[in-house]
Amino acid sequence: MPARTWVPPGPYDLHRTLGVLRRGPGDPAFAVRDDEIWRACRTPEGPGTLCLAARAAEGHVAATAWGPGAPWLLERLPELLGESDDPAALTARHRVVHEARRRHPGVRLARTGLVLESLIPSILEQKVTSDEAYRAWRLLLQRHGTPAPGPWDRLRVMPEPRGWALIPSWEWHRAGVDAKRSSTILRAVRAAARMEEAAGMDLGDATRRLTAIPGIGPWTAAETLQRALGAPDAITVGDLHLPKIIGYALTGRRGTTDEEMLQLLAPYAGQRHRAARLILLSGLVPPRRAPRFPVGDIARL
Repeated sequence: MPARTWVPPGPYDLHRTLGVLRRGPGDPAFAVRDDEIWRACRTPEGPGTLCLAARAAEGHVAATAWGPGAPWLLERLPELLGESDDPAALTARHRVVHEARRRHPGVRLARTGLVLESLIPSILEQKVTSDEAYRAWRLLLQRHGTPAPGPWDRLRVMPEPRGWALIPSWEWHRAGVDAKRSSTILRAVRAAARMEEAAGMDLGDATRRLTAIPGIGPWTAAETLQRALGAPDAITVGDLHLPKIIGYALTGRRGTTDEEMLQLLAPYAGQRHRAARLILLSGLVPPRRAPRFPVGDIARL
């Protein structure tokens, strides 16, 4: 049970920094218990579980890890927690961004260094509601993942690439995943080594590497690389809600398009994802005019 501590270089918010790695409230690979964050991963060295806790009195984050992947996780702990991230690289050009950064000075961009871990759930989120995607991720890990090392048997490690490839078609259907998304995942895991190489690339090269797989477009690549690389400029384009939120927060207008969002974020070139993240933290969203999309369930078909 190896352990390590990390001293943040300034104000630090562990839960908001790592919260973006959680895929819904029932994510079998991520949990919060007694102010601790638990994360189960499939590392290049094998499965590992990481437990993190912010010790405010001591001024550090304490980490404990289990499993064959424990040394890998602890070695890369500073990168995961955002040590190499530079929040000061963003110059606030809007009052909303300035106020969000003032209220949340401890938010950094996490860098997991693991591509498939973020790519597969991002593919599951294509063209469906978040609830549908979270349910699919939960069911697939519960049925086909492996118990995470360590003391908490609730956690599951996602399957290795071959394990994803062996999931039968009816199990994808039972989880509510259509053939288009499951086929994209299968193409990605067949090129698993090439996908994981993207963790060592710059944003442009990594995006090209991921989008070379049919079914992976700019939206999925950005959602993946925001987490795997901690890329501050990986702005999500093609999202149903993000342009409307950005446009409403910065201009008060509704119905902002992707093109208009990119124009509004142009002053943050190189930091557009960070700016968007701060805007989301502001809580400024357009009032809802229509009911939520109904949650589909193809497993009933």
